[in-house]
Amino acid sequence: MSRHLIIFTRYPEPHRTKTRMIPRLGPEGAAQLQGDMTDHALAWARELAGQASVSVEVRFEGGDEARMRDRFGDSFPYLPQGPGDLGDRMLRAIAEAFAAGADRVIVVGTDCPDITSGLAEDAFERLATADLVLGPATDGGYYLIGLRRPIPALFAGIAWGQETVLCETQTRAEELGLATSLLTPLSDVDRPEDLPVWQRVKGESKSASNPPRISVIIPALNEVSHLDGTLSALQGARNTETIVVDGGSCDGTDSLALDRGALLVRSPAGLARQMNAGAQAATGEILIFLHADTRLPERFEERVRELLARRAVVAGAFRLRIDGTRRAFRLIEWMVNLRSRWLQMPYGDQAIFLRAETFRRWGGFPELPIMEDFEFIRRLRRHGKIAIASATATTSARRWEMLGPWRTTWINQRIILGYHLGISPETLVQWYVGSRSRPAKP
Repeated sequence: MSRHLIIFTRYPEPHRTKTRMIPRLGPEGAAQLQGDMTDHALAWARELAGQASVSVEVRFEGGDEARMRDRFGDSFPYLPQGPGDLGDRMLRAIAEAFAAGADRVIVVGTDCPDITSGLAEDAFERLATADLVLGPATDGGYYLIGLRRPIPALFAGIAWGQETVLCETQTRAEELGLATSLLTPLSDVDRPEDLPVWQRVKGESKSASNPPRISVIIPALNEVSHLDGTLSALQGARNTETIVVDGGSCDGTDSLALDRGALLVRSPAGLARQMNAGAQAATGEILIFLHADTRLPERFEERVRELLARRAVVAGAFRLRIDGTRRAFRLIEWMVNLRSRWLQMPYGDQAIFLRAETFRRWGGFPELPIMEDFEFIRRLRRHGKIAIASATATTSARRWEMLGPWRTTWINQRIILGYHLGISPETLVQWYVGSRSRPAKP
């Protein structure tokens, strides 16, 4: 249970839950809302547990374990919150989780329906470098707190239920020298005027039965030896189409694409040209640009849709994994993933994705002979966040194996530096071809 999620809720009993909603909904309606919002939270928690190897427990007030199980099912353990104020109860649950072996713990309530499995997974990822993760609520509190160890001072003497909770907690964190990461602010549903938030989320949940269509665009040139595995990884994805853009292959790449049920588009060779041609033929609301030697993770479509549903996110990509066992690959992956997360600069072999509307609005990939993905992401970054999914896209090690991992990395960095210095892409591509034509050192 290295990553552990704790959900705080109440048993939905009339007159005892969501009491501020009673003037609008009545006692039974307010209790029903409490139950429905708990169901909603447990649903995304089940999704998280299945995707990200997270253990989950439910801490409840009111009722008892038998009634909680009868109402909400047997997916997770149910434990009473116990005595004390909210801070006492949260600290106790967190301390017990760490004592049981967790190394990252997150606590959420059920009042914020915009929390998703993807947001919780993002919070866990941030705890790799942050001591404290907070999800600011628009009423001045927080809807999520994540820690890497128990810190009692964060919970003692806080004016719980007041609009100063977040501010007080941040002040404590600063005094303690904690590295803090803030998530997107979200709204709780506590009062009648908050009900439109819940109605919107319910409507979005219904529309999830017909999710946005995704077009996976694969530029290819003589890729028959790698394309089969790439296409196989896409099978079973929900409401997606696959487009292979062939740049003039002579090895049967085009026939393989047709045999596997992909839409085949022909285009002049060149990654930018081919990807733009694929986007023009796409019918999806979301576009994923995938290299022919890169495999997407299971349920990739869910992760892409969830990230692009966030208002601040303009585009995204996956974490990189190189398909090889050499230790150098693990270090290169670490460097690439660190750059992607902190600088928001993923490259093409990480499977860049974005909304089709965004792609067309900003003109698609610039038709450069090299660095087209770098320049495109740099443009997009001016207009919003580039999100990095926690799942990995696995790419072939062939380009690192050809010249050796460190020489390949050095060549790539020289090209990037040259581009920053204003050297023309035509000159850079000559450098690149010349460097790669030299044999690797034994």
